[in-house]
Amino acid sequence: MNAQSHTVRVASVQFAARHTASPEEFFSRVAHFVRVASEYGSDFVCFPEHFTLQILSGEPRMLAPSDAIARLTELTPVLEDRLSALARKHAVNIVGGSHATRTGDGETRNVAYVALRDGSLHARHKLHPTPDEKSLWGISGGNSAEPVETDCGSVGVMICYDSEFPELARHLTDAGAKLFFVPYCTDTRHGHFRVRYCCHARTVENQCYVVTAGLVGNVENVANLDINHAQSAILTPSDHPFARDGIAAEATENVETMIFADLDMGRLDAARVNGSVRNLHDRRPELYRVEWTTDG
Repeated sequence: MNAQSHTVRVASVQFAARHTASPEEFFSRVAHFVRVASEYGSDFVCFPEHFTLQILSGEPRMLAPSDAIARLTELTPVLEDRLSALARKHAVNIVGGSHATRTGDGETRNVAYVALRDGSLHARHKLHPTPDEKSLWGISGGNSAEPVETDCGSVGVMICYDSEFPELARHLTDAGAKLFFVPYCTDTRHGHFRVRYCCHARTVENQCYVVTAGLVGNVENVANLDINHAQSAILTPSDHPFARDGIAAEATENVETMIFADLDMGRLDAARVNGSVRNLHDRRPELYRVEWTTDG
């Protein structure tokens, strides 16, 4: 982070799902993109939702959902260790996409592991699993949400469908988040634009930045990962000091690539006070408010 201009450089990896012979092959690709993000001076790098599912393509047969979750759960400690080691080695904060795993209480969750360059690891659970995730994988939603405190300030994580619920983003904004990361995995253009349009709305409502990272590519031998559609982007509020059309950077559609942007956090502070519109300031709490029913 540049202290003088209070600028945060972010990177989004539009990661491709492909046949993967071994977990080591997958982690080698992840390490490559983390290294590149670091070499480009990034403070954060974000990977897509469900990016670990492709590891299952190396199995001799398509695994039934329960067996697939069991195999992914075996890999959870490895994923945690690798992300933490990469964050420390390359001095970059990693939003590790998301990973389906069984938790200690036996629930199956869709979890984003956030590895910070100070060596700490944080888990953020998807609150709103899609109907597909519920029916096929037995994924249940998390019950709490709070920002991740980083050396660049508070950041929020909303996994895919979570971004389509404005209450969550508002809760995280009220808790101090100004920068959001949205790992997503959508199979069609319709699904992609549900996430994209909602993320644009979140930047306007909360006068914040949103980084999306989508999964692309096609994979055989893995249930529910057959086709993917994405066009990752780094989004800003729609006002004069920010990028035209509210898009600081945008990936080529359905191609494995990376995008970068420098985000001036001071502009958000100024816009919240002096912007053309002042959504946070102009709320009417005497008429409506978001109430969070847990401590997280």
